[in-house]
Amino acid sequence: MKLKKQDILLLAALLAGVLLLGAFLMLTRKSGAEVVVKVAGKQVTSISLDKDTKYTIHGVDGGTNELVIADGQVWLEEASCPDKLCVHQGKIQYAGQSIICLPNKVSVTIEDEQDKNGVDAVAQ
Repeated sequence: MKLKKQDILLLAALLAGVLLLGAFLMLTRKSGAEVVVKVAGKQVTSISLDKDTKYTIHGVDGGTNELVIADGQVWLEEASCPDKLCVHQGKIQYAGQSIICLPNKVSVTIEDEQDKNGVDAVAQ
């Protein structure tokens, strides 16, 4: 199969669009301010992202997750769930990112200052 000039131009335009979108997303992401921990949809704690600490999350049915906050990053170091997908999700550090442990019904989300203050938008 031989590519025509229009096919090559289309592929180049698509690639450029994807690269621009990726660069835009990377440049506009927000730093997080706090880590919000919820169990079964109810907030159990919030911890500053600036505070290096370890915290044991008590999930449903006796399940536990070990949360670590260090150097502005958050991760689950250990979990009692069978698949440990939450542990393998790795580290998060930007507002809007989250780690979920379905078996223990635990969610760990990073929020920024606006989320903390309840501000959705600013009208002028």
